[in-house]
Amino acid sequence: MIHKHVQFYLRHVKDDLPAGLVVFLVALPLCLGVALASGAPLFSGLIAGMVGGLVVSWLSGSQLSVSGPAAGLTVIVFNAIETLGSFQGLLTACVLAGILQLAFGYLRAGIIGAFFPAAVIKGMLAAIGLILIIKQIPHATGYDTSYEGDESYMMETAESSFNELFIALNAFSLGATIIAVVALLILFAWDSAWIKQKRYLQLIPAPLIAVVWGVTYNFLANQYAPDFAVSSKHLVSLPVSEHAGDFLNNFMLPDFSYLANPKLYMVAITIAIIASLETLLSLEATDKLDPLKRLAPTDRELKAQGVGNIISGMLGGLPITAVIVRSSANINAGGKSSLSCFVHGLLLLLSVVFLARFLNTIPLSCLSAILLHTGYKLAKPTLFKEHYKKGMSQFLPFVITVTAILVTDLLMGIAIGLAIGLVFVMRANYHASITLTQDGSHYVLAFHKDVSFLNKALLRKFILHIQANSTVVIDASKAKFIDHDILETVDDFIETAPDDDIRIEIIDLYGKEAIKADHQALIVLKERLHSS
Repeated sequence: MIHKHVQFYLRHVKDDLPAGLVVFLVALPLCLGVALASGAPLFSGLIAGMVGGLVVSWLSGSQLSVSGPAAGLTVIVFNAIETLGSFQGLLTACVLAGILQLAFGYLRAGIIGAFFPAAVIKGMLAAIGLILIIKQIPHATGYDTSYEGDESYMMETAESSFNELFIALNAFSLGATIIAVVALLILFAWDSAWIKQKRYLQLIPAPLIAVVWGVTYNFLANQYAPDFAVSSKHLVSLPVSEHAGDFLNNFMLPDFSYLANPKLYMVAITIAIIASLETLLSLEATDKLDPLKRLAPTDRELKAQGVGNIISGMLGGLPITAVIVRSSANINAGGKSSLSCFVHGLLLLLSVVFLARFLNTIPLSCLSAILLHTGYKLAKPTLFKEHYKKGMSQFLPFVITVTAILVTDLLMGIAIGLAIGLVFVMRANYHASITLTQDGSHYVLAFHKDVSFLNKALLRKFILHIQANSTVVIDASKAKFIDHDILETVDDFIETAPDDDIRIEIIDLYGKEAIKADHQALIVLKERLHSS
């Protein structure tokens, strides 16, 4: 068995090594960017990326999924650091979230993603995209305030965030703005149809080109036009290790004294739920993109993510999830097995050890441009149009979720979106459970699926619609459960029907309620029907 596994990975080495390199080039700026957007140390983003590649890749049942720090968690991490007052407090929450995810896996909760309406989940991601855009524009222009995440969007009102946005536009750094604008143009150009037709250009990740542009521009500006250069405080700042001891000192342990803080548990639960949802959604999307159409076990994925978050939290890394951007890059680059994800993690580790000096020449506005592009892709206008075309049952939960998250917070927004989604589901079931069809003076009152007390008002409406001197067939052959309240309403109708000269025929109605109808009452009803 082990021999077969080794053969499988060796057979795909020629595909997985170059795919791992491409994923590394996409992941490196994203790991730094997500850490920046989270108000966390930049090194923590790289730790999370390394754990996702070196550990989760082998524990996961997915051959192509890539895990690491995700844009979808930036809002939660940003808010958590401020709520707890310490990054080490967040690390403790990350470890607890990992334990919860591990428990989810053993409790076989992998199916949980199916119970969240797609419109609500897409609304959550769109809201996160909009928050990324609002919070990254000041960074892209070189505006200094709240650069290290001292203010959280979620703790501010939407109005104050927009005020900060407008202030930033009047206090920008010209060099940072030029870098961000050109980087954004590169990123959008790489999504164009013309570039997509060029196979050789598609092999070069757009975030890498954006980073190379920013580094090159700043190097030339420092040489020839210092006024247009970006100052050192607006560059990536990773600790440079002279020897192994220095490198190990960059890792940070969680502060378990925060276990006494009640707020910690809400943060941990939030991270566990949102990280699990994003993972399950990414896994589903990755399975659809897999050319070999393999299906990854969801419960095993939750266990893998749980172990990953425990390790990431213990080492000083951000929370991690399976991420679709890196996973799709892996598939597009020709990755065939989990070896490509492992290679990307190994390259992240080597880059931190040996290339920290080069990484420190990357302008932060470059990373902001990458995050702005990510935010746009999460909340692009076509997404709103698509949901509008699908009808109000999809559009309203989507828009209300987006709005609720922007004006409250992530969990409250999702709860409101779920409540609205549930209303539409109940409304659809309300009309689907009972139907009344008419052909002249002949009616068919049909019960479908499960008929609960919620359908009583609709049943009464249909009964009132039935005219005198008619024939009614009450057909319950397709129903699996009929609530006792519904049967009482039908019994009342049967009792009064002869007064309006309504003839009734019943098909498979009784015996499907939770409490069986009294046998003697059934006999009386049958006799009454027979005599009428």
